[in-house]
Amino acid sequence: MASDPGLIRLLSALGTVCTVLLTLGVLAALHAPVPILVTGALTAMVSTVAVTEPRPRDQALTLAAGVPVTLVIIVVGSTLTPYRVVADVVFVLLIFAAIYIRWLGPRATTLGVFAFQLFFVTQFVDTHVEQLPQLSLAVIVAFGSSALVRFVVLRSPPERTTARLQRAFRLRLALVLDALIEVAEGGPEAPQAERAVRELRRRAAHLHAAALLIEKRLGTGARAPRTGATVQRFAADAETALERLAITVLRFLWPDADIDTLTRHRAKGRLVGSAVDARDAVALPGLVSELRALRVALGPARLLPSGTDGEEVRNRLLGSRNDECPPDVSAAMRDALRSAVEFARAMSGANPAVVGRTSTSPERASEKPSREVSGRAADVVPGQMGTRVRPTTRTALQVATGSALAIVGGELLAPQRWYWAVFTCWVVYIGTASTGDVLVRGYRRLIGTIVGVVAGFALAALVGEHPWAAFALAVLSVFGMYYMTAVSYTLLSLFVTTMIGMLYTLLHALTPDVLVVRIEETALGIVCGLAAAVLILPVGTRERTDRLLRDVLERLRLVLTQALARLGGEPDGDLLGAARALDSALDDLRVSLQPLIIPVSPLRSRRSTALAVLGLLETAAFHTRGLAVAAERVPSDVGIGADPDVADEVRRIGSNLAGLIRPVADGGEDGTPLEPGSRIATRLALSDNSAQAAGVIATRQVLRHLHRLDASIQGLARTLGMPAPDDRDAGTAEAPRGSELRQGCG
Repeated sequence: MASDPGLIRLLSALGTVCTVLLTLGVLAALHAPVPILVTGALTAMVSTVAVTEPRPRDQALTLAAGVPVTLVIIVVGSTLTPYRVVADVVFVLLIFAAIYIRWLGPRATTLGVFAFQLFFVTQFVDTHVEQLPQLSLAVIVAFGSSALVRFVVLRSPPERTTARLQRAFRLRLALVLDALIEVAEGGPEAPQAERAVRELRRRAAHLHAAALLIEKRLGTGARAPRTGATVQRFAADAETALERLAITVLRFLWPDADIDTLTRHRAKGRLVGSAVDARDAVALPGLVSELRALRVALGPARLLPSGTDGEEVRNRLLGSRNDECPPDVSAAMRDALRSAVEFARAMSGANPAVVGRTSTSPERASEKPSREVSGRAADVVPGQMGTRVRPTTRTALQVATGSALAIVGGELLAPQRWYWAVFTCWVVYIGTASTGDVLVRGYRRLIGTIVGVVAGFALAALVGEHPWAAFALAVLSVFGMYYMTAVSYTLLSLFVTTMIGMLYTLLHALTPDVLVVRIEETALGIVCGLAAAVLILPVGTRERTDRLLRDVLERLRLVLTQALARLGGEPDGDLLGAARALDSALDDLRVSLQPLIIPVSPLRSRRSTALAVLGLLETAAFHTRGLAVAAERVPSDVGIGADPDVADEVRRIGSNLAGLIRPVADGGEDGTPLEPGSRIATRLALSDNSAQAAGVIATRQVLRHLHRLDASIQGLARTLGMPAPDDRDAGTAEAPRGSELRQGCG
């Protein structure tokens, strides 16, 4: 449940396997020959995995539209099979059209996939016109099986998916708490302290991924907007509160480490442990006890002690602490104890922002389309900078050119196996947007194919003359293909090649030559795809990362502006929604940086620069998200936004962000020097020793997030090679100097 939020991957893989088995069973009962069985099985796979709309009604309409499209393609492909050259030309044109129409939406994308894949099937199986009645029957059986499995056997309404996502998110919260408890119990002098902190960071990253998945899934597929908005708000509150709790505990245990985020890209060398201060050592068992109480409140019923109720545990924690901390402990310990209460409140839904603010309630927030809350950032459309060509047009031209090269090369290399090169050229472009992405995906596919060849030989030797064992392994490979699609492209390629090995074992045609040709054709397809990406309207990693970096900075400034408005008493706007849009933009940037940050990258200095930029942006995004949550929780009678010092700091940080955006957008090396000076640190020092009234606590949280956000922006300016004030060095010691991703990703 935790590793596969919503069981989305599991249901996808099971649905594919069940559809294929049902199709094969029906066709076998009708005594269909092998070519028809292969056509039916491949059609079943495509009709299951290509339909991606979240709503069942949309899925049904797409499947219904896919039947006539597929039948027409089957007729065209079977008619052209004897005419090799004409069929190849039509194939390339069909590939172009299938990619080009993606801009029309998910249904057009799916129908394009149907057309490409089924034309490929006709050429792969070598179908003929006289087989059209049986081929049509196979297509209808495959689509019918897909509908039966999707809407009856493995039916998963949006409400059920929402409930699974929420449960998976709570389980990931529990896993982060488990890791945090281990860190706190062991203390800074524990032998495995660094390993425990690394595990904490890893689980926090998984929690963030689950929160993003919830945001994306509920934003498109929740049938009840009110329920979806409530779950999204709960995820934002709980994730931010738990991450802040973990950070305060780490700061308490390692006060000299300057830990301001859990992101693994910002880990600052080894943690040097020292004994906890004597006055804090007395309070540490109490902190661990509260962490354990929170963990019990999160756990499923079967994990609770006999006679214990999770709500009672959480309520007891809230009542026992009530924002009051022992007076004889350090400020770091007070922060940790207070953060535990904040997390308990987030879990219990005791959020002042939701109580008494009608304009920011989930109902009201869900009425606003996501584009309304993105402000200027919504105008940043990926793919529209630096070229007037539509992204789908560019990709279509690249894939069509690469496929044409792959067809020619594949025919010359192995006329009986040319389709492997073409299919490789197609799939290396899926989900890519730059030349670097194509290169990374191609190398991963090649590695997976080579390992799959070895696995195929080994499994073939094990199954020997047992066809049912080979068939079972082929089915398991199909399951593994689709279960691992979103996890590892290398593993996906491994399962694909293993499945091919098992199929050839069933046909008694598995030889070393066949699998060697598989590797050669795969390498050829990668080379052809990469050549097309370089020669046809290329989009370099630098261009794409610059565009996405600008998008992230724009969204960062938008959330900052909306937070100030909220702090000043203006209730309009979905602040947490805008913060999640920032997280989504940052996730896109993180993916686009993969060509540089993968461990095998030979550009070590550029990898270091890219990791530093990513770490600073992740830190800034965390504190911006925390600022949004803090602004939501500020009592209405506390006018933090009216404080001239706070308003001035927000204005200065916003101006510095604008100074970063301009050179990124213009492609220049230099920009306007950032404004120095900040009174936040002084205000924080004064507030640490003040009374713990609700207004003071809220003010300190806002100031702390602003302080860390300011430090991250200053560090980002230095890392990008832009002018930055000399008096701002917090959080930038590890940031290498350079001229950006402009030099780092070019």
